[in-house]
Amino acid sequence: MEILKNIKGPKDIKNLSIDDLNILSNEIRQRIINVLSKNGGHLASNLGAVELTIAMHYVFNSPIDKFIFDVSHQTYTHKLLTNRNKDFDTIREFNGLCGFSNPKESIHDHFYQGHAGTSVSLSLGLAKKRDLLKEDEHILSFIGDASLTCGLTLEALNNIDKSLKKFIIILNDNDMAISKNVGNIKNILRKILSNPKANKFYLEIQNLLLKIPTLGKKLVKQNEIIIDGIKKIVTPAAFFDYFNLSYTGPIDGHDIKKLIDTFNNIKNRDKPIVLHVLTTKGKGMEKAILNPISYHGVKPFNIETGNFLPSGSKTTFPKTFGKEMVKLANKNSNIAVVNPAMLKGSSLDEFQKSYPDRCFDVGIAEGHCLTFAAGLAQSKKLNIVVSIYSTFIQRAFDNLYHDICLQNLPIVIAIDRAGISGPDGATHHGIYDIAFLNAMPNLIISQPRDANILKDLLHSAFDFKKPIAIRYPNLETIENKEAKKLTLNSFDILSKGEDLLIISIGHMFEIAKKTKDLLLKKNINPTILDPIFLKPLNKKLFLDLLSSHKYVVTIEENSIKSSFASILNTFIVENALDVKVLNFALPDQFIEHGKNIDLLNYYGLNEKNISSKILNNFYTDILKKDKKYDYSPICK
Repeated sequence: MEILKNIKGPKDIKNLSIDDLNILSNEIRQRIINVLSKNGGHLASNLGAVELTIAMHYVFNSPIDKFIFDVSHQTYTHKLLTNRNKDFDTIREFNGLCGFSNPKESIHDHFYQGHAGTSVSLSLGLAKKRDLLKEDEHILSFIGDASLTCGLTLEALNNIDKSLKKFIIILNDNDMAISKNVGNIKNILRKILSNPKANKFYLEIQNLLLKIPTLGKKLVKQNEIIIDGIKKIVTPAAFFDYFNLSYTGPIDGHDIKKLIDTFNNIKNRDKPIVLHVLTTKGKGMEKAILNPISYHGVKPFNIETGNFLPSGSKTTFPKTFGKEMVKLANKNSNIAVVNPAMLKGSSLDEFQKSYPDRCFDVGIAEGHCLTFAAGLAQSKKLNIVVSIYSTFIQRAFDNLYHDICLQNLPIVIAIDRAGISGPDGATHHGIYDIAFLNAMPNLIISQPRDANILKDLLHSAFDFKKPIAIRYPNLETIENKEAKKLTLNSFDILSKGEDLLIISIGHMFEIAKKTKDLLLKKNINPTILDPIFLKPLNKKLFLDLLSSHKYVVTIEENSIKSSFASILNTFIVENALDVKVLNFALPDQFIEHGKNIDLLNYYGLNEKNISSKILNNFYTDILKKDKKYDYSPICK
C-alpha cells in the first residue's frame, strides 16, 4: 500500500489527483477486507462508502466541519483517513479501535453512535449551536436510506428551517439496510431513480442550454433553481421540499470526481440540502455484493474465497428461537411475528419464507414495532411474538409500558442479544433491560440457561396470558431435549448443597458450576439455583431456600444497577431475611467492546475471582472454627 500508509490525516489527501484518489480507494477496500477477514465486523456497508467518505474529506475540513454518521457502522474509511490506520488491525478487539464512532479515539468523531436515525437530529443541534455561537463550519449528516424509516429521523426533518445554511444531508442509498428495506419511504426513493421521463427531460433541457453561444455552460451550472423546479414537477423530489430541503441527485457514489465536483457546488449554499448518492453495498468484493445481508456484519472469513470460516457445531440461542418459531407456527395458525428490520440477525429468515403473511418487518422503527404488535394482539385471538434486540428495545420504553403492559396484552417479547454483545461495544450491550422491564407492572421476565429451556418457555408463554419477556444472548448453547410446558413458578436446582446458595441467571450457570468445583476443594458445597423466572419471584421458593442458606451469591451478565441482584436484594429487605449476600455483575459504567470472554475476565465474572471473593467474605463463617481446614486462597 503506497498511498494509504502515508495518510496521517485528512489534509494528506487534499493535493492528490483523481487517479491517486481512486488508487487510495482500492487500497482502503483491501485494507478493510484484510482486517475484517480476521476480526469480523461491518463489511458490506463500509465497502460501499469508500469513495463517498474520501470525497467528503477532500472537500470539507474535518474536524472543524462536522461529519455525523448515522449508526456509524460505515466509518472504517473515515477512521483510516483520520490517523487510525496504524491501529486498524485492532478494530472491535478488546482495548482496540471501536467498530463505531468514538470521541475517545479521535477529535474527528463527535458522538458515540451505534443506533439508527440519530444523525439528522444531532446534526441539526450542531447547526443551531453553530449559529447561536456565530461559528461557520459545515454540518454533514451521513444517513442511509433505511434510516428514513425511523420516526426520529422524520421528527428531525420536521424541524429543519429553510434558512439553515451549510447543512447537508448525504443520503447514501444502497437499497439495503441489514435486511432488505421495507415500507413506503423506500418506494419514494425508487420512484425518484426510476423515472425515465424525468431523466430524459433533464438531458433535453441541458442540451438546449448548451447550444446557447457563450452563456450555455454558465447557464447549465447556475440553473439549479430551474432544475429543482422541474424535478418537483416530474418526480417525487417534492417530498424533500416539504421539509425545506433542496434536492440534488441521484449521483454515482463511486465516482470520486463527480462527488468532489458536486460537494464543491453545494457546500456554500444558503439553504439546507439533500444530496442523494447511489452506492453498491459490498463494492469490491463479489460475494458481499451478491449477498449484502450475509456480508453486512461478518465473522472471520477466508480472504481468498470469501467463505466464512467454520464455527462451532453447537446451535445458538437465536437459531433455536428461529427454528422453534417455525415449529410453533406449523401447529398454530394464529402465531405471528413482528420484528424491526433484524429478521436475519434474529434467525427469522426461515419463518418469513414459510409464513410471509404472518411475519411483519416494520423497518427501523422500534416504538412502532411494539405498538403495532399491541394492535395485532388486542383481540387476544392472535398469538403475537415481538422479536427485538435488547439494545433496541431501549428505544421503545414507553410503547412497552403504555401499549402492552398497561393493556396487559399476552405478547411474547423475545429479547435477543441480552448480556454482553462482544465486539459491538457500549452502544449494543444488552445489560440494562432488566431494570426497566422490572419496572413494568404485569410483565413477566424470564431467562433460559440453554436452548432446551428457551424452547420450553416459547411453548409455555401464551399459557400465562400476560406479557412476557424472554431474554437470551447470542451465544452457543445446548439443545438435546424436546420442548415441555413450564408453570410460572418453575425453577431448577442444578446442584444441591448446604449453607451457601449460588443463584445463576441464564447462561451464567456454567460459571456457577465451575465456581462450585473450586469451592468443593475448600469443603464448601454450595447449592446452585436457576430461577428461570426473574419476575415475579417465586416467593415460596426463595423463602424456603433463604431460610436454609444463610449465604447467598448471585451471578449474572447484567449491569449491577439493572440486575436480578437488585430484585433479590429488595425481596430480602422487604422480608427482613437474615442472610449475607454477594452480587456478581458488571459495574455501573459503560462497557467497551471486546470478546465476551475478555470482558468477563476483565470485570471479574469468572470462577476464580468469584470463588476467591466468596472465600474472603464467607469462609470462616460457613466452616466450623473447631475444625482444621486449608485457608490458603484458590487464586491470587
